[in-house]
Parts: sequence; C-alpha cells; structure tokens
Amino acid sequence: MKIQRTVQILILAGAALTLTAQAADTVQFSADITTSGPDVPAATGKMFIGDGRVRIEMKQDGREVVRIHDQQRRVEWILFPADKRYLENAAPAGENTAPPPPPSAEDNPCAGLQDVTCQRIGAEQVGGRDAIKWEMTVTRDGKTLTGAQWLDVQRGLPVKYVMPNGQTMELTMLGTETLNGRDVEKWEMVVTVPEQAPLRTLQWYDPQLKLAVREQFPGDNVQALEHIQLGAQPDDLFRVPAEYTRMEPTPPTAK
Repeated sequence: MKIQRTVQILILAGAALTLTAQAADTVQFSADITTSGPDVPAATGKMFIGDGRVRIEMKQDGREVVRIHDQQRRVEWILFPADKRYLENAAPAGENTAPPPPPSAEDNPCAGLQDVTCQRIGAEQVGGRDAIKWEMTVTRDGKTLTGAQWLDVQRGLPVKYVMPNGQTMELTMLGTETLNGRDVEKWEMVVTVPEQAPLRTLQWYDPQLKLAVREQFPGDNVQALEHIQLGAQPDDLFRVPAEYTRMEPTPPTAK
C-alpha cells in the first residue's frame, strides 16, 4: 500500500507503505535507517523529515552520499561530502510545483496516462477494508488488455490489483502492535505471478508518521527506522552548503 508518494524515491525503495511528505500535514522527525539480512550487507544511515523536505544520509560502496528532496520546489540534490560536490535534478521550467493533493479512492487512477483508461465499478471490501474498484483497460499494439485495482477509501491508494498478465497484489492488515514504543499497524503484502510461488512482505506502518517503520522482505531481509525523534528539523539540513560545487551531468555517449 503506497501511502503517499514522495519519500519512496529516497528510502524503502521496495516498500508498500510510504510517507506523506505534504507540507500541510508532515510530522517532522529524525531516525536511524538500518538494513540487514542474509542477502544484503548490513548498512546504516540517517533520515530527516522536515516541512515537505527529506534528507537521507547513506553510504554507497563505502562512499557517503546525501540525498535531499524538496517537494515544494520540486528539486532533488545528491551531495558527495568527501568531494564537496553535488548534482541537481529539478523539475522542468514551467511545470506545476504545487504539492499534489492527498490521494482519494474516487480519483481516476488512469488520469494522465497514455493508452490506459479506467472505469469506476463500485465499492467493495478488500481484506475487511472499504475500497473502490476501478477496471483498467490498456490498448497497445492493437491489443486491448484489462485489469483492475482497488483503492482504499481511507488512504486512497491500492490495497489490491490484478494485472492483465495475471499478476496480483493484495494487502491485508494483520493487526496492531507496539514497536520501539510506538503504536503501529502490521500489514502483509502478497504478490503472485503465474507459475511462481507467492512473495510475502510484512510492513509495520506508523499512522502518525504515515510511513512504514519496518519492512521484512522475502528471505528475511529487513529495512527499518529506529531511534525516531519527533521535532522540527533545522533548515540547514535541507540546503546545499555554500562551499559545494555543482557538477554537470555527464552527457550521453553518441552511438
């Protein structure tokens, strides 16, 4: 269940539950990031959530990398502290920079997509939760394919989908727990692909932070947020230091 959209590009890349980084209701906090498991090297980092802004500090191949995303300005910076250099990825000039509205189950999920249309079918229950079913029709290469997705009424994003190729995903809330002193919801996501065993992922979703604070993937690989500290974050965390030099992206090699 992708509970909002922005922070997912920075952390918990495979997560089903993600943070609301909308300035109107963002809960500011800092936390440690940890990853562990038999299939991934242990790693640690830091996350800082400000007013519509996100900072992630991690090490990649032994090199410290900092990513800063400013939703209101629609810009991301990638900082390399050892070199005091940075890259900038900004939204195209003239593009609307207003934060997107909170998602709704009544919003057409196909809006803005090419060759895809959606039709509202009606209200249904998915895993005991109220949802709106949308039928999707995709037309490509002269072929028409159909699928469906169910949007959670409370949170506005998918709790179930069925793709034209037979792949499915469904989220089920297993209950509530206390994790590191915080009240969280435990969810199971099951993804099935034809002729393959189902893949199961567990997420512990923090309703106050609107974020999964722990995820357990197939193979017992775990990503988690620990030592969460609520409170306003300093503006300097979300700015490029004055002494850093901007790097120009490497142009594509001509073929």
